[in-house]
Amino acid sequence: MSSLAVEIPRACSVNCTDQELIVFLADGRNLSVPIVWFPRLAKADAKQRADFEILGDGEGIHWPQIDEDISVFGLIAGKPSIEFED
Repeated sequence: MSSLAVEIPRACSVNCTDQELIVFLADGRNLSVPIVWFPRLAKADAKQRADFEILGDGEGIHWPQIDEDISVFGLIAGKPSIEFED
């Protein structure tokens, strides 16, 4: 009998451009979403965007200079920040 283990997606690195938030996952995948989904990141400068911390065991990302927290699960689900306005 075999069991199927579900691997929880975990961030290992992050890159922000003027257009995208790119999260590199430990399993080799890369997630890319529009940076405008996260207004604080979109308004931040390159130095602020580069100052991030991986939370827990990679479940989330925190930018201390702009007080932004993003969950990896939320990114996979395609959920923008509650501050995002279409």
